[in-house]
Amino acid sequence: MSTVLSEQQSDQPSEDDRREVGVEGGTVTWACNPGFPPAAIFPFTPRERIGIRNLYEFQVLMFRPLYWLGREGRPEVNPELSLAYPPEWSEDGLSVTVTLKPWQWSNGEPICADNVMFWVNMMAVKGDRLGYYVPGYFPDNLASYEKVAEDKVRFTFDQVYSRTWVEMNQLSLITPMPKAWDRTASGPARASYDVADIPAVYDYLVSQNGEWTMEANHFRGGWAESPVWSVVNGPWRLKSYTVDGVVTFVPNDKYSGPNKPHLAEFRQVQNDTDEVMYERLQAGPDAPDGIQIGYLPFGMGLTDDGEDPLADSYRLVPQDVFVVRYMPFNFDSDSTAARIYKHTYVRQALQMCLDQDRAIREIYHGNAYRMDGPVPPSPANPHVSPKQRKDPMPFDVDAARDLLEAHGWDTSTLPAGCVQPGEVAGCAGDGVDIGDRLSFTIRYVEGKVALTRLLEMYREDAAKAGIELKLEPVYGSVMVAEDHSPGVPSKRLWEINTWNGGWSFYGHLTGEMLFRTGGGSNFGDYSDPKADELIDRTVHSDDPEAMYEYQDYIAEQVPTIWSPGFPNRMFEVAKNLRGVEPINPYGLINPEDWYYVEK
Repeated sequence: MSTVLSEQQSDQPSEDDRREVGVEGGTVTWACNPGFPPAAIFPFTPRERIGIRNLYEFQVLMFRPLYWLGREGRPEVNPELSLAYPPEWSEDGLSVTVTLKPWQWSNGEPICADNVMFWVNMMAVKGDRLGYYVPGYFPDNLASYEKVAEDKVRFTFDQVYSRTWVEMNQLSLITPMPKAWDRTASGPARASYDVADIPAVYDYLVSQNGEWTMEANHFRGGWAESPVWSVVNGPWRLKSYTVDGVVTFVPNDKYSGPNKPHLAEFRQVQNDTDEVMYERLQAGPDAPDGIQIGYLPFGMGLTDDGEDPLADSYRLVPQDVFVVRYMPFNFDSDSTAARIYKHTYVRQALQMCLDQDRAIREIYHGNAYRMDGPVPPSPANPHVSPKQRKDPMPFDVDAARDLLEAHGWDTSTLPAGCVQPGEVAGCAGDGVDIGDRLSFTIRYVEGKVALTRLLEMYREDAAKAGIELKLEPVYGSVMVAEDHSPGVPSKRLWEINTWNGGWSFYGHLTGEMLFRTGGGSNFGDYSDPKADELIDRTVHSDDPEAMYEYQDYIAEQVPTIWSPGFPNRMFEVAKNLRGVEPINPYGLINPEDWYYVEK
């Protein structure tokens, strides 16, 4: 490392008042979550590959969204890092004009209105293959969209919506795509102007990405040299992707935005389990295979009194982001299990058997919080309803058992059996037959210590209410691809699953992507007309009562099993690495801001 970057006073200067000097260069190695290597480079990503790992820690380093969310740790639009200037609204609130900044792609072409039109045209034709798409919303809710200048696009909506929601949840979905991508296997196309070209262009780009559910890294190894994916507008470009899953980025020397990278390289490495990753951390950041940014696995490392055993080499930085933690049910199934849990009282009984408070104490050592509905309580925000703050559904095995018995189940056996079928009061409900059993399989991502302990605890408590939970560990990205890919027969077979997380919000904390009928990230295919109506209210109005009513209804319906919320990761950051904080509340990372210091 060489070249002085900056000079600043240390946060905790020693007695001789040494000063820190920032330097250019060096490599940062980042530890990926077990089971989730980067698996999609095409940013028009479907539900089976959507998530923080692919979007916020991989794709956006190269391909920037129209509007960047998160500014100095605050949940707001960052105008400096956005590709466009703030949107300009018409007086009637129906039209908004977006003006692109005079920035460029790495091949020298300007980022322009055509690049935005390309993306929106693709959404108009292939929206059902985008994990962010929700039928009836963008771009379905547009009366028109048009290029009005080389650097301007105007969107006219079919009715007035919340401006906060439009900017943070609709316009932020757009990732402008370069002309270099507007082609098919036969040559250049005109998808930026003519939607008729979109299907062939989309198929070509997917072929260059690799089939969405393919796990083999030999195809990913060609991404860095691809004439498609090597055209970037972010601060980083891909240098290599090895067969064993090591990803290396280097600075994009044509990056137009602020905060150009200080590091020479940014590497992302794989670890099969939490234990393997923790061992590498114990060796220290300067070890031959050292990690400069890893994470302290929940259930490992921290002492009972909260001390970090790695404190000599790292500083602990919680990555607290807007995320709702849950385990979705599969409503797109006609199995016996699905016919049973499609009844709300069954899902409520399952929720009552998860002891979140105990898990927070014993598994997460206090570094977690209750998750009782679809709006996360952390980071602190005003959107959590008074009811969810004060009177959430409690952990109560006895109440769960009573609820099941009141609906015709004999809980004296494990699993409990239906003894009173039928659709009247006191019966199990439509689709449940006599002799059916309360037995459900939970598929979960393997290699996560805290998740395994949580599920084992859950299984033990649920058994006391007559509910049998069978646990099935699966490699993370395989589970998500198998369980969430449309048209794949295995998708209809799973019952409950968890990838050790839930949903990280990118924008306003509304629920259209997660719980509205047909939502692109509605992983369990939940559908409820009243929920749809309440969600629609939240996107049309900034009235807090609309948000409260929506979340209270969803919390009571239990379309997913709410599980303890916790920081996305407890980062262990090498002590001589700066710029990581403040943490982006939406889970994005900015390694271009990171730099080493020398004393």
